[in-house]
Amino acid sequence: MAKILIIDDESGIRTTLANILHDEGHKTFLCGSGEEGLAQFAREEFDLIILDLWLPGIDGLSVLERLRAVGAPPIVVISGHGNVDTAVRATRLGAYDFLEKPLSLERVLLTVNHAVADRKLREQVRDLKQHLTLEELLIGESDAMKKLDQQIRGAAPSNSRVLISGENGSGKEIVARTLHRLSARGEASFIDVNCAAIPEELIESELFGHRRGAFTGATEDRKGKFELADGGTLFLDEIADMSVKTQAKVLRVLQEQTFQKVGGQQTITVDVRVIAATNKNLESEIEAGRFRSDLYYRLAVIPIHVPPLRERSGDVVLLADYFLRRFAAESGQPPKRLSAGAQSRLRGHDWPGNVRELRNVIERLAILSPNDLVEPEEIELAARRESSTTIAHDATLREARDEFEKQFILSRLRDFAGNVSRTADALGVERSNLYRKLHAYGITVERP
Repeated sequence: MAKILIIDDESGIRTTLANILHDEGHKTFLCGSGEEGLAQFAREEFDLIILDLWLPGIDGLSVLERLRAVGAPPIVVISGHGNVDTAVRATRLGAYDFLEKPLSLERVLLTVNHAVADRKLREQVRDLKQHLTLEELLIGESDAMKKLDQQIRGAAPSNSRVLISGENGSGKEIVARTLHRLSARGEASFIDVNCAAIPEELIESELFGHRRGAFTGATEDRKGKFELADGGTLFLDEIADMSVKTQAKVLRVLQEQTFQKVGGQQTITVDVRVIAATNKNLESEIEAGRFRSDLYYRLAVIPIHVPPLRERSGDVVLLADYFLRRFAAESGQPPKRLSAGAQSRLRGHDWPGNVRELRNVIERLAILSPNDLVEPEEIELAARRESSTTIAHDATLREARDEFEKQFILSRLRDFAGNVSRTADALGVERSNLYRKLHAYGITVERP
């Protein structure tokens, strides 16, 4: 069964669509204007929207644009004044399909069933990708990883709040998603909020929602993250970046599990498990007066620390091999292998960006390295932070490969003080071939 929102100003069409969709086992919500439809969408979650383009007040294309901007489900647009230009505009704005009036009920049912099935398929693919992402963190045989795995599996079944600490890129969000997936709430919503990315004046509206007219720009009612996470898990990332004022309101919600929307009077009750994360030392933040101690104790019922990659260097090669296989499978190419020297170089790097940095380095090598066997010099080149900015974001694959090869040759030339013969031997190419590449890349050899 799917929840379907029908927005059409003709009551006869609304009723007809509702009847045939009810016969198929779907639940429908009917609105006669764009304004009413937007308000209904703010209150409920839907699997599909059927939208008439010719509406009084806000026209259908404007409604379509607003809905797509906030992550709406598939939208099937209908119109009694269909033309190619209108269909093209609707498609460019993100419509799933375009149906002309008078409607063919068979065509409507076919389109609805396809749209609902496509959405379920996308959700399955997203969940599969999320599951693969969760595996990335849990790869490892170090004592630190075994301890982390035990903590996650011990904390997941409970409804207790969890505070996750760790450096940027270490995998705090992945731990939070794993806790949710392994809990009794695993089939319910996982809602994440990056507290550092939301302006202070909008954070309360983002968390608790708002009523129409509560402030300038609040043109309709909106649910907040706490309400969206009802029955599931709310992940407050970078909790230390939340203002003390907002911390007090979050503390009240944790204590009472109730809140009011911004500009609202109605008390809303929710059942939410809160997981928070930070890359800062909250004890130091409390001493500096930037974080409330009472909120800290409410959040840190179960503290979990994610170790940085440098503290589990024995896991680096296992992770790198996993990434190489994964990227090879995505590109349909045989996976590259790490030489003994490359493995040693990986273990010796301190990885300030943690697993995120390692993943980026290995992806760069998987795409750009010309060799099947990755050597330590390539690891060093790919790990240099500046190397990630030498390739333009809009470069073609050929241009990216050429730039990588140029940088690699320059690196080896420096290793051999500009000696072309020794560089050619190290690269395993004829000296004449190397000279041609130097000329092609405009590289001038200056020997001391």
